[in-house]
Amino acid sequence: MAKGIGVIGSGNWGTTLAHLIGQAGHPVMIWSRNPETVQEMNHQKTNHTYTPGLKISDSVSATTVLRDIATHCELIFIVVPSKSFREVANQLGACVGGDQILVSGTKGIENKTFRTMSEILKEETCCKKVGALSGPNIATEIIQGDPSGCVIASSYQEVIDKVIEVIQQPQFKIYGNKDIKGVEIGGALKNIIAIACGMATGLNSGNNAKAFLMTRGLVEMARYGKFLGANPETFYGLSGIGDLIATCYSQHSRNQTFGRELAKGKTMDEILQNIHMVVEGVYTVQAAHTVAQKFNIFMPITEGIYKILFEHARVPDVIKELMAVRIKFEDERQKDDFSNIKHMLVDKYPIPEYLL
Repeated sequence: MAKGIGVIGSGNWGTTLAHLIGQAGHPVMIWSRNPETVQEMNHQKTNHTYTPGLKISDSVSATTVLRDIATHCELIFIVVPSKSFREVANQLGACVGGDQILVSGTKGIENKTFRTMSEILKEETCCKKVGALSGPNIATEIIQGDPSGCVIASSYQEVIDKVIEVIQQPQFKIYGNKDIKGVEIGGALKNIIAIACGMATGLNSGNNAKAFLMTRGLVEMARYGKFLGANPETFYGLSGIGDLIATCYSQHSRNQTFGRELAKGKTMDEILQNIHMVVEGVYTVQAAHTVAQKFNIFMPITEGIYKILFEHARVPDVIKELMAVRIKFEDERQKDDFSNIKHMLVDKYPIPEYLL
């Protein structure tokens, strides 16, 4: 097997990641479904649809053949929308030999099964060395060369070491973390809170409101993560509060933009058509809401966003509900006991052990 690096997904983050790795001098192969995108990336070294203005590294080559990635790459990053992640992982699983390192760069939770992306990789492929890349990674800022950092999480030290080796650069710092559960949940749930902060912006609310939403949103993220077996302290790192701050305040954040436009009276369908890229928070809130309801996890912000998106609740009414929550102390509802929960969430897939 060759020593190349593979990136599956030619969207905003996938293209940026491939360029970043190529810029460090590593040969990179990136996969796209779209033959026109592949041709553009190979000949013009651009991807105007997702990374306008970026001149892609000469070390990057593109292909529409997934098997090319599996054959020539020892480290493969999967950066596709969560709703199509299992499909792509299944196709990849038919090609890989099991020795490759697979790293998810997607921040989401699968609806119906409530799996994280690394769990899907383990289910759909024979590869054991799996990881997740997360953190405050606004692609536009990385392209500009702004100092940035992220986290590579895996139970395998080899995965952490390899990802740091191929990505870390003077302007891009990588930290390792063994709590892959917490890192993935933080990256996924922060998108819900970013939608809420976007709504606050759209309503011309001040920084107090945003600070309130972000702080209490972080509590919800840690509470949900604790239920799934994550270390609550993980949420106070780059993949938790770091990603949360960047996504809630950045003008380049799709989830924040979505919330802002929603508060201005536009419908969900109208906004999604105009953004032209996936807004992961819309899908994540459905999964998180279902788990929270099933197991009585207290997540009022998540519940409020779900009501607005899928039950046609009015934004002012949801805000009133949030402000009326009967909690007097910040640490209330922090000591939830989930030990006796034995319910099944779905029939199609065996429920993960940590949900039992």
